[in-house]
Amino acid sequence: MTGPRVHTVPDLLRVRAEQQPDRDAFLTPDGYSLTFREWQRRSDALAAALARWVRAGDRIGLRYRNADWPDFAVAYLAVQRAGGVSVPLSARLPAIQLRYALRHCGASGLLHTADRPPVVPDWSGWTATADELGGADSPEDVSPAEAAPDDLAQILYTSGATGAPKGVAASHANLLAGHRPDARQRPLAHSRHFLHAFPIGHNIGQTMLLNTLTAAPTALVAGEFDAERCCALIERHRVGAVFLVPTMAIDLLSSGAHRRYDLSSVVLLGATGAALPPAVAVALTEAFGNATVVNYYTSTEAAPTQTTMVFDPDRPASVGRATHGEDVLVGVPESGPLPAGEIGDVWLRSAAAPRSYYGDPGASAAVFRDGWTRMGDVGYLDADGYLHLMDRESDVVKSGGFKVSTLQVEAALHEHPAVTEAAAVGVAHPSLGTVVAAAVVPGAPVTPDELRAFLADRLAQHEQPTRIVVLDDLPRNEVGKVVKRTLAERLATPEPPPATAPATGPTDPATGPASVTEATLAGLWGELFGSGADAGFGPSVDFFAAGGDSLKGNRLAARIAAEFGVEVPPTFPFDFPLLAAQAEAIDAQRAPVPTTGDTDGP
Repeated sequence: MTGPRVHTVPDLLRVRAEQQPDRDAFLTPDGYSLTFREWQRRSDALAAALARWVRAGDRIGLRYRNADWPDFAVAYLAVQRAGGVSVPLSARLPAIQLRYALRHCGASGLLHTADRPPVVPDWSGWTATADELGGADSPEDVSPAEAAPDDLAQILYTSGATGAPKGVAASHANLLAGHRPDARQRPLAHSRHFLHAFPIGHNIGQTMLLNTLTAAPTALVAGEFDAERCCALIERHRVGAVFLVPTMAIDLLSSGAHRRYDLSSVVLLGATGAALPPAVAVALTEAFGNATVVNYYTSTEAAPTQTTMVFDPDRPASVGRATHGEDVLVGVPESGPLPAGEIGDVWLRSAAAPRSYYGDPGASAAVFRDGWTRMGDVGYLDADGYLHLMDRESDVVKSGGFKVSTLQVEAALHEHPAVTEAAAVGVAHPSLGTVVAAAVVPGAPVTPDELRAFLADRLAQHEQPTRIVVLDDLPRNEVGKVVKRTLAERLATPEPPPATAPATGPTDPATGPASVTEATLAGLWGELFGSGADAGFGPSVDFFAAGGDSLKGNRLAARIAAEFGVEVPPTFPFDFPLLAAQAEAIDAQRAPVPTTGDTDGP
């Protein structure tokens, strides 16, 4: 026996409203709820009003605040019910980016939140609220739209982190994949509520919207993420499933809110949007003692295809393997997969209708091939088929012939107990091309020198950050991902020393060499950095702040051996970044060792 037949996304709402009309679909923190019956009624009413303005296939922008998820959900399905294409847009988009999206997809109209009318220069479409169209409270009979499963249903814009934003187009068939309206097989049946605080206009938010149509629990939409409020909501409503991005998980753990509320009702904690750092995953299993921690790996382009990984201490960094007919390939589709353990491009494939870049066949051809979607990540499959990500292809640091994974650098930094957040990027270097730099947000006092010492035996030399800075926060986009381009620009510019600080550069009589070893070592530094043996580096100068890196560290170790007759490891500058500390370590090795045995006594 089969369940009800559905051909378009609005069909999911129609069936659910027939099956459970009085069940709450949405619940907001202030207590407002929207039942499936009311969702259907309001969507039909707005669709009838839109029918006067929207032709089949018209693109309609939807700009709603994150606090207005129920209103957005009504508008999203109303546009599709009227035969149009929904284009969710963040209310935080500045005018120029909003205009770009609307003009790029050729949107004919824009529905928006009542109290925030948008200003869109140089765009000829109409703007309105649901009330202004007369579709909020006046239900009218509306004939089903003549949409087919292969018709376009949605366009989502990427963040544009590596170029102009791209519109990712999805058909009804793509969005329906994996969503069954059968009341006997509803996902998340173990919970009465599932909670998320994902923004409108992004793939993770749209995934939650589709889950609301078919999953058993009510969607408790928190609007903007706040760790304290989310934990309070979990306790109050006995939430069974919680969905976060890694940044939210880190914020929750660092806030300590998980210790102030009863979170024992949570049996599923899902992380998506990025790979969970292993140290964060471990902390989540401790904070949510009754929950299974699951990492979902997908992208705006690949959805609904994904890999799923239940946290496994034996594979803490894996993002899972293919399930339910989905495929993972590392390599190139035309050439076949690489052997287990070999690093290459990551591709995902499923039976779902593929997505594409709207109006950009050239870009589509590079990413979408015969059902496969290129993820833009590099990684490898282990012998058991588990996928391990090395990095975003665009984030891999190519340094002096080595390829460095910023994810591995970040994972190592996250292991330090004082580090709350960490991000690594590549910055330009005159001889190596690019080197690694890192920034951390601390949860307790920590210095860059302490972090370098911590990383010394956790990362290879070429992976060691040449610069580590401590920041109050990291630049992030609306879904919590670090904007690495912005961070790299910041880390490429040296921080000026405080006006009242003692000089930490060359030639400062007040902080000149305190010993012969310091003076000799300062001369070696000057030769190494090309500033001359008489540059006069002071004892408080930091090797890396002066321009050092792992390659120069190797050269320095060789010069120290030749000059002082002592052997130091290539990690010596990481262990002792200050000139004075290096001199002290050299002197300690050169000190005579007391002997034992027979002596001529007095």
